[in-house]
Amino acid sequence: MTAALAPYRRSAEDVVRDLGGDASCGLASGEARARLERDGPNALPAARGRGPVLRFLLQFNSPLIYVLLAAAAVTALLGEHVDAVVILGVVIVNAVVGFVQESRAEKALTALAALTRTSATVVRDGTPRRVAAEDLVRGDLVELDAGDKVPADLRLLRTDELAVDESALTGESLPVAKDPAALPEVALADRTAMVFSGTLVTGGRAAGLVVATGADTELGGIHRLMHTTASVQTPLTRKITQFSKTVTVAILALAALTFAVGVLRGRGTAEMLTAAVALAVGAIPEGLPAIVTITLALGVARMVRRGAIVRHLPAVETLGSTTVICTDKTGTLTQNQMTVTAVTAGGLDYTLTGTGYAPTGEILHDGRPVDLAGHPVLREVLRAGLGCNDARLEHRGGEWTITGDPTEGALLTSAAKAGLDHVPPRAAALPFSSERRFMATLHDDGTVYVKGPVERILELCDDAAGPGGPVPLDASAVHDRAEDYGAQALRVLAFARGSTDTPGLDALPRLRFLGLQAMLDPPRPEAAQSVRTCHDAGVQVKMITGDHAATARAIGARIGLDGRVMTGAELAAGVSPERVLDTAVFARVSPEQKLHLVRTLQGAGHVIAMTGDGVNDAPALKQADIGVAMGRAGTDAAKESADMVLTGDDFASIEQAVEEGRGVFDNLVKFIVWALPANVGLGLVLVAAILAGTDLPILPLQVLWLNMTAVLVLGLPFAVEPKDEHIMTRPPRDPSLPLISRALTARIGLVAAILLAGAFGLQSWERAHGASPEAAQTIVVNVFALTLLTYLFNCLSLDRPMLLKGVRRNPWVAASALGLLALQAVYTYPAGHERGVRFRPPGRRRLDAHRRDRRPVVRGGGASQARPARPLRERRSPSQFPQAAGRHAGVEGPDRLCLPVLPGAARRWEREDAGNALRTAADGSVRGHHEPVDPVLR
Repeated sequence: MTAALAPYRRSAEDVVRDLGGDASCGLASGEARARLERDGPNALPAARGRGPVLRFLLQFNSPLIYVLLAAAAVTALLGEHVDAVVILGVVIVNAVVGFVQESRAEKALTALAALTRTSATVVRDGTPRRVAAEDLVRGDLVELDAGDKVPADLRLLRTDELAVDESALTGESLPVAKDPAALPEVALADRTAMVFSGTLVTGGRAAGLVVATGADTELGGIHRLMHTTASVQTPLTRKITQFSKTVTVAILALAALTFAVGVLRGRGTAEMLTAAVALAVGAIPEGLPAIVTITLALGVARMVRRGAIVRHLPAVETLGSTTVICTDKTGTLTQNQMTVTAVTAGGLDYTLTGTGYAPTGEILHDGRPVDLAGHPVLREVLRAGLGCNDARLEHRGGEWTITGDPTEGALLTSAAKAGLDHVPPRAAALPFSSERRFMATLHDDGTVYVKGPVERILELCDDAAGPGGPVPLDASAVHDRAEDYGAQALRVLAFARGSTDTPGLDALPRLRFLGLQAMLDPPRPEAAQSVRTCHDAGVQVKMITGDHAATARAIGARIGLDGRVMTGAELAAGVSPERVLDTAVFARVSPEQKLHLVRTLQGAGHVIAMTGDGVNDAPALKQADIGVAMGRAGTDAAKESADMVLTGDDFASIEQAVEEGRGVFDNLVKFIVWALPANVGLGLVLVAAILAGTDLPILPLQVLWLNMTAVLVLGLPFAVEPKDEHIMTRPPRDPSLPLISRALTARIGLVAAILLAGAFGLQSWERAHGASPEAAQTIVVNVFALTLLTYLFNCLSLDRPMLLKGVRRNPWVAASALGLLALQAVYTYPAGHERGVRFRPPGRRRLDAHRRDRRPVVRGGGASQARPARPLRERRSPSQFPQAAGRHAGVEGPDRLCLPVLPGAARRWEREDAGNALRTAADGSVRGHHEPVDPVLR
């Protein structure tokens, strides 16, 4: 809708003339077809969704994944196919888990979406006909009846008690009475001469001229606003991305330095390239993407059991980071079901329990249930609401729903709570009209029931009903009680009764005032407790609604959001961010202003969760750090814009999601603090060994073994670690803080330094006591694994010891510890072999070790003695090991088992040994194709 057109500000005749329409016969069919070809269908532009291929490829969009893919490619080119396959396996498993979860969420949302096509009654060539809403064009004459969905933006020409539910567009909780009279410039919610695409006719009839279709409607304007709003990265995504970039830069810098130093010292380029790749593979926390994905997926699964569908994995953690929840009122904090909560009859006040349209609850007086037999005036007030009523209350699909006006539905429910479900059949009726300002019904027994505004009904009454019969009417007392209800934002209807012998309602009989029924769209029962829980957790809750300020204030007070109400007019005039932060309730707010509020709060450094169900909420849902839509009452636009959909429309699920998100984040931090020392330590060991020119305390394939066994096996308990019992009593974490604090960084560095010192210390100790390089390396692998196992218990809680309690509350800790010990036992002592297991290094390293064994050694008294050479034996070729001939599991000999080596790698080492033998023969250091006998690992 363009602002210059403003059809509600002009007379209906002017609008018809300008659009070339006809107020009685409509457009000619040929003209309608021509306009359809010129202007296009009455449909919003289809959103271009992500196909399955794109969704799968986006799972690889991470700096750490890029480095792992590059490492896999380089290792494959160098012939280390086992390494390449394992690295690729980690990456692909992580991508598959994320893809499957997002695909499940998309399927669930598709099942929630309405699949029906909208049609409309249009007058063409002077004849009404039903056509698809997509075929409407500007200038079409459309007829509306109760229950119709408005197919386009219409300028009303004629109305007959038309009422339209515009809550999805404006947030107005009650149906809006419409009138074709022109208006001055007013807000969208007050344009009574218009009806808008996507809203619902709740009562009456009307005819209107189509003035906007498709993207030009008010709904289309919100659609454009939504698609021009950029999606916001979640806090976890931002922090993981920054963390990954930092780790990636550091690893690449170390790898490049190691490669350069090694080449400058005369080592081969291929050898140093392999070492650099080994460093990258060792230092990168390969388990991090998998554990992050598994932890988030388990959190998503728990949220599904609580009635929430999470479309994107990181969203489940985002609510744990939330500092402000901006929530819509109608349908989110409230039930969007009018409910009678109070009745005044015969000078007495009554309270009704229960909410919504379900006829469950009691009628209380002074806190005690009443018996209708002792309260005859109360009975008549409820019967009047039941008889003077055009709505229907039905029980379908396990839920109570109404057909018709929500106000009349509330009257049916209040009568049902008293056990009243019928009155004598209706003989005649006078529908409500703006001129008449009341509704009256005549029944077969001659009873006349009348309802309407308090002022109008009082004008029609001569006296009032009392407990023992008629009493004088105290109009001032009735007005005072109605004002008290109004101050509580309750909608008040008055009721009267008369009797007649005439067959019709050409004239009303004398009426007797019966009483008042007061109603509102009540807060959800769990909303107040959820708001209190959020406040206890340090999370602010702000209600943003398009409803009236008085209604918003009353609902806010009932759920614990007290204080001043700020209106959309004040926001339009300009307010400071400080005032926005200090205000808890915003009323009469447009979709653009909702979006502005979310951006203002984000600009102040807050992490925003936005909840809503209407079309008017969609742009703000998309802008927020996490958008939460209602699954049942929510519109398709709201669901498509949200990151999470609540299937039960339960606000308490948001509070539960905050708790779940905090637990997920805690577990991720625990895992990172536990796993990073191993990765940093392994990287430092490789760098230090290469820079120092010493034997490697641990080999690249052993690094991969640790990453794929110890890190993953021991890391799994963190994914299922229970939440801290005090998690919802602490304030939200500061969004500006990094993923890992300085204290935790220092802790990671300390443990990595201990691992580095232990690796070199143990290697030196073992070599000094006669162990071979392979035996020393095997011991270093076991020390790394056992150190990680011990450190696991230290990381179950980052602020207090939790050894036995941690094992008791998380059985996966003990299972993972036993699993690791079993894996290391198999690694070190394989079945059928009594000797230690080593990864078999290249022949060059063995010959270098042999040469070092022949160098002079300084002993205790300073005397220089030559270390005797170890016994030599002829090396066997891989073909002499039949157990390894048809598999990649390893190469076995009488006193060694080397894991895991490809046959190609064994052949390459054999060629290297042959070359070494020829080279070393020239300088006399070795005279034959021999190697030291491996000692037994005691």
